[in-house]
Amino acid sequence: MHQYLPAIGFSKLNKKTFEGLIEEIIQRPDYQESALDFEGNQFVELRYMVADNVGLILRGIYDENDVFQLDYCYPTFFGESVSTNNDVDVIKQSDKENYLVMCDEVRLGVNLIFQLQNMGEFLRRNIMAGKTADCEIKLAALSLDGKVILPLYDNEKSRIKEKMNNQKRIQLVEKAREGNEEALESLTMDEIDLYQKISRRVTREDILSVVTSYFMPFGIENDKYDILGEILDVKSVVNHLTMEELYLLVVESNDVVLEICINKKNLFGEPAVGRRFKGTIWLQGTVAFD
Repeated sequence: MHQYLPAIGFSKLNKKTFEGLIEEIIQRPDYQESALDFEGNQFVELRYMVADNVGLILRGIYDENDVFQLDYCYPTFFGESVSTNNDVDVIKQSDKENYLVMCDEVRLGVNLIFQLQNMGEFLRRNIMAGKTADCEIKLAALSLDGKVILPLYDNEKSRIKEKMNNQKRIQLVEKAREGNEEALESLTMDEIDLYQKISRRVTREDILSVVTSYFMPFGIENDKYDILGEILDVKSVVNHLTMEELYLLVVESNDVVLEICINKKNLFGEPAVGRRFKGTIWLQGTVAFD
């Protein structure tokens, strides 16, 4: 069974019940699509939704007797907010028919890697795995452990100033990548000043009052991240099979907006707009290959 099943409301699922659920999905999926991979092999995806944009995905093939042979399955959550427009690299995993997406997100300062949710569309368009330019990306994530952190005491003026500074930094990074030495020197001096300010403040303040948000890789798996960000919206839904309550959060971290699904049991604190979410996420996303 997939380790992130509790995130979508299956926290008490045993092996026998899970196998029964798989059979039920194969017989009556909510959505089905098929395509051929680049080697001419058949690909079939079955979806079963347990709440708004939340569900299970089964991937496999139909054999010569028209019997579905499961390759693997995983829980998913489809986001609706556009997170970024960026060039992407689509990379096939070696152990199964699955694809990861990598894009260079300047605002985060890391290569963003996530599970490709609309794999069927990718294969049907016959897009060879590789770089695709300027794609609209909607990021979503599942979380097994999260906390609600109180907001910082600031005002709208300071928020605007911070966004302007972030935009200035992004422009400098882009110029530095093009070989502009002045931009590189300016970034270096800004980093030194920032380090000195943080060093002074952490001696008398809690680190979470100094760091407003962060987005950084977690562990050795490419698509896992540890994040801290402001909650922009909160929605509560219920898994109609288990009746477990889920939170769907819209979070802004380092100026990137993404949506997170977490079981209410696994979130410490009461989420509200303006407060912050801190937790570990498994990142997924859809890419518009237009």
